[in-house]
Amino acid sequence: MGKFLHAFFSPLDFLRAVPQVWDGFQTNIKLMVIAEALVLVFALTVAIVRGLPGRALSPLRAIAIVYTDIFRGTPLILVLFIVGLGVPALNITGISDRSLFVYGIVSLTLVYTAYVTEVYRAGIESVHPSQRMAARSLGLSYTQALRFVILPQAVRRVIPPLLNDFIGLQKDTALITVLGLTEAAAQAGFYSSDYFNYAGFTVAAVFFIILTIPLARFTDHLVKERELRERAQAV
Repeated sequence: MGKFLHAFFSPLDFLRAVPQVWDGFQTNIKLMVIAEALVLVFALTVAIVRGLPGRALSPLRAIAIVYTDIFRGTPLILVLFIVGLGVPALNITGISDRSLFVYGIVSLTLVYTAYVTEVYRAGIESVHPSQRMAARSLGLSYTQALRFVILPQAVRRVIPPLLNDFIGLQKDTALITVLGLTEAAAQAGFYSSDYFNYAGFTVAAVFFIILTIPLARFTDHLVKERELRERAQAV
């Protein structure tokens, strides 16, 4: 037990590892922020495409469905290998010469856009059809009804599950280390190799927990507020 505590929780090694792991963790934060911003936009676009009416738009709906199915079913680590290792090997000008950071962003965005698309779609479908019909009866076009009536209600309803997906995205930024990008997990590994101690991994875990817990509690708060609001409306 003493060896375990010394290997992972040595106070001296913990404090010594903090600056090194923090240098890498800043990369995780950048990955998280950029990927989340892109996912919010792309996922909403795909969700809207999946709901477009009319036979003429069925090819677009089919493309959106295929994309969602493929990237929800493919593990992120495989997407990282395909994008981060396979794309550079193609030697395509303007695509194969990007940084590992860019490939990491692309991989995270591809996978999490597929997940968040389904969250958005569930929110859109949860809005009663009468809302759309009422908007159309007032003279609003399909696009206007979607923008001013459907989406505002849908987005409010899916904020808690969206935040849960982003908690997962925060943690999955650590997988970028498989591409050779130096982030928190990589720095923890370097510290382990230099000092033969694993406190660096504990430090990295603490950083991720500190980042995740406030978002998790905020999600719980939003869920409770929604439940109270629904009960009040039922009464």
